[in-house]
Amino acid sequence: MPTALIQAALLLAAALCSTATLARVEIEAAQHKRLGPLLIAKVSEDIAPGDYEALLKGLRANPGRFAGKILLLDSIGGSAPEAIRMGRLLRETGFDALVPSRGVCQGSCIYLLAAGHKKTVRGHVGLHRPRFPSGDSALAQAVHRGERYSPSAYFREMNLPGRLADEMQRIEPHKMRVLSTQELAGFGLQ
Repeated sequence: MPTALIQAALLLAAALCSTATLARVEIEAAQHKRLGPLLIAKVSEDIAPGDYEALLKGLRANPGRFAGKILLLDSIGGSAPEAIRMGRLLRETGFDALVPSRGVCQGSCIYLLAAGHKKTVRGHVGLHRPRFPSGDSALAQAVHRGERYSPSAYFREMNLPGRLADEMQRIEPHKMRVLSTQELAGFGLQ
């Protein structure tokens, strides 16, 4: 990701963070002096049901052409099926992903990072197996509703190695493994 684009994203991240709202999904169009119009999406806090709709609504409210679309991530994860739905939408609409230096992307946030056409990680990325609050029945409910939940298939869609899903499955839901720069590169996340 070009340095000017990263700098613009970080400035916009600061602006988005300073607002009084505590929304998990924020979308804002901005004008950069050199790059032109940018669309910034910020996902923070827990990823929860309804965030896909908030993302879609924000994208629809900001139609037009943009010199760049940047996804800023600072999330502790949450609903894996919701993150996969959001990731597919972000990929389809052409976003690059950025984890700012003070940001984290852990748990199901990895699905959003994976969706970025270009990925830049300045902060920390952590892996673990997703939690299903209702046990395995939560996964069965997602399948019953017609939602696809297959981490390996999703990562293949995003042109990432399936071994990323294997690695996630090795880590207990209550533990976290922060990926090194080399691991991020090896998994195609950097």
